[in-house]
Amino acid sequence: MSAVLGLAEGPDLDWPRLWLLQHRELARLRTPRIACHGTGAALAAVMFFEALPLFVLVPWLTLLAAGLYIYTRCDAHFLRIDKPSLTAREARSHLVGSIVLGVAWASLMPLLQIFAGPEVAIRGLILGAGIAVGSVVLMGVVPLSALVFSTLLTIGAATGFWLADNDAMYLFVGFFTFFGYGSIWIRSTDFLRFAIAENALLEQTHTVSLLLREFEENEADWLWQIDKSRRIRSASPRFAFALSETAASLEGRPFFDLISGGDGETDQTTQSLRELAESIKTKQSFSNQLVLVKVAGEERWWELSGTPMIGDKGEYLGYRGVGSDVTQQRKSSEKIAYLARYDTLTGLPNRLMLHETLGQAMDDARKWRRRCAFIMVDLDRFKAVNDSLGHQTGDRLLEQVSRRLEEIAGDNEICGRLGGDEFGIVVRDARDFEAIDMLARKVIERVSQPYEVDHHTLFVGASVGSALAPRDGKGVEELMRNADLALYRAKDHGRGVHFAYEPSLHAVAEERRQLEFSLRKALEQDELQLNFQPVVDATSERVVSFEALVRWHSEEHGFVSPAKFIPVAEDTRLILPIGKWVLKQACQEAMAWPEHVKINVNVSPEQLMQADFTDTVIEALSSSGLNPQRLEIEVTESIFLNDTEVAREALAKVMELGCKVALDDFGTGYSSLGYLRKLQFSTIKVDRSFVQGAAQGSSESLAIVRAVVAMAKSLEMKTTAEGVETEDEAELMRTMGCDRIQGFHFGRPMTSYDARALFDIDYRQLSA
Repeated sequence: MSAVLGLAEGPDLDWPRLWLLQHRELARLRTPRIACHGTGAALAAVMFFEALPLFVLVPWLTLLAAGLYIYTRCDAHFLRIDKPSLTAREARSHLVGSIVLGVAWASLMPLLQIFAGPEVAIRGLILGAGIAVGSVVLMGVVPLSALVFSTLLTIGAATGFWLADNDAMYLFVGFFTFFGYGSIWIRSTDFLRFAIAENALLEQTHTVSLLLREFEENEADWLWQIDKSRRIRSASPRFAFALSETAASLEGRPFFDLISGGDGETDQTTQSLRELAESIKTKQSFSNQLVLVKVAGEERWWELSGTPMIGDKGEYLGYRGVGSDVTQQRKSSEKIAYLARYDTLTGLPNRLMLHETLGQAMDDARKWRRRCAFIMVDLDRFKAVNDSLGHQTGDRLLEQVSRRLEEIAGDNEICGRLGGDEFGIVVRDARDFEAIDMLARKVIERVSQPYEVDHHTLFVGASVGSALAPRDGKGVEELMRNADLALYRAKDHGRGVHFAYEPSLHAVAEERRQLEFSLRKALEQDELQLNFQPVVDATSERVVSFEALVRWHSEEHGFVSPAKFIPVAEDTRLILPIGKWVLKQACQEAMAWPEHVKINVNVSPEQLMQADFTDTVIEALSSSGLNPQRLEIEVTESIFLNDTEVAREALAKVMELGCKVALDDFGTGYSSLGYLRKLQFSTIKVDRSFVQGAAQGSSESLAIVRAVVAMAKSLEMKTTAEGVETEDEAELMRTMGCDRIQGFHFGRPMTSYDARALFDIDYRQLSA
């Protein structure tokens, strides 16, 4: 009821749209409604001109005119409105006009009773009754307005009879009101039912029109008919168009000769034509049968449906049916199927295709009691190519890698791309591990050969992991996961090697998972601590700085080597909160040392990639009060394998603060000499492998150390020799020109308490 009255939306139907239809219908009837009220007002003016004083009649007519004006303005608005629905508030907008008109007509009988008496008032009642009947017809489509108007008329009539002291007429007023309310409700609900039915009919008509128009415009659909000798009869224009012929020229011509390109029915070359011929031969109905035909020398795909024609006596007369050219749809489907199973860049099978192929290989292996294998290949140093030369060069490199892998794969192998720089090889019949190992080594050797891409000679390697079914996995996911574990081990052991899956790898993976879980709680449980290794002046052997080294004493795992937990932290990005903690703690500890002693803090590439790295350094300095010149950030050459520009900007901002930057493990990795000049490192640290090699008389190590020292001096940088363990090594590094020395000879990593005690120690006296 509230929805019909326009007070609130009801269930199931689009009531805002129905309200708009109601008000537009009311607006459409505004002319007869104005005529009704205008005529009534004119009759009242004539009939009661002498009975009512002008100071009463004129305001009454004015009030009536005001109500009509308000109503008319609302009608004009609803006729102009261009939106498809009304709000509940808009659906009640006619109420003001209804109230004004209702008050005007309702006041007529009481005024006549007061100024003219009962006899004249009865004439006013009759005029008001006529207006009330008109309101049912002309206003009933909007029931709320009509009910308000009728209610005011009822109140006016009842007031008039009360003034005339005629209580018996209340029954008449009540009956008339009940009849009026019922008529309004019936009128409004009938209109709504009609509007709902008409709207549904319009929607159905619109839908049918769209379907008919689509059918008429679709030139790929046609009728076909052949007789019992398979000759075309009653060819439709669209069927003739599909065969690039005219309808007249097709009459009586052999159907299969036309659709097989003239080769004849007995010399068909496609399976689909043979299947169609078999269906017609057996006189069976068929539906949506795909047929590959040749029309004007071009292969086309048709979708045919047909039913045998049977005469009045049951004799076979031929076939008739419908057909459509679905060549484009077929090509689109084939393209979609191809894209779903093949990599768009390399053209190799993608992960989904490899998954399906491996599943089939494992099924065949179980069926024929043999073995199959899955090999995972990951490119080494590919990210450096991508970052330094761009993704386009990287994509071209991947294309060349995929061609090489295709050359290696024989009839027994399927090679595909898993994603990124990862590839997979499914070996359908794997005789033994030696055969898989031989194939893996062949992959490593071939992939590791140089590439020529965009006038660049590029070198990448490959790490390989393999798993053998059914030994290493009963299902596809299990086998692929185990091959991935083997690949991870290969990458963890220097890359460029092949590892086969072993059950122990699960234990390693589980240990790594547990380490990661415990490492996430290490900071909260205060399990991390810093050790400090001294760096001494090569000449005076006095401590000039300490390198901060993080150590982890886990409640669950005991002491965990940094070689174990640092890679886990970097892989899981836990290195970010740990790095912040190390930086802050190291700066605070350095405040307890003499002013000339610096603190060296290692920073991972992941930290440098963060936009707030400089803010982290500033926060550590400000919270501790440490002079920025006493902080030296140590980075490794691996930063040049990532986004070098981001790393350069981050380090440049740190240098602007007054901090120093040292290049650690120089010569063991990327060795980007250009960045030594651009970034203006304060210190170059000579890796321990070169220090020990030089001490053993290696000519290559000696040459490298001399070259690094000479280069650092020319660039006004300091050099620090790492890993010095004996006095002879210390003397050699001093002789070769290194400025600073670090190693077990001068002190192992120690606690902060032990570090503070070193400032008064003379290392020369200790060594003596």
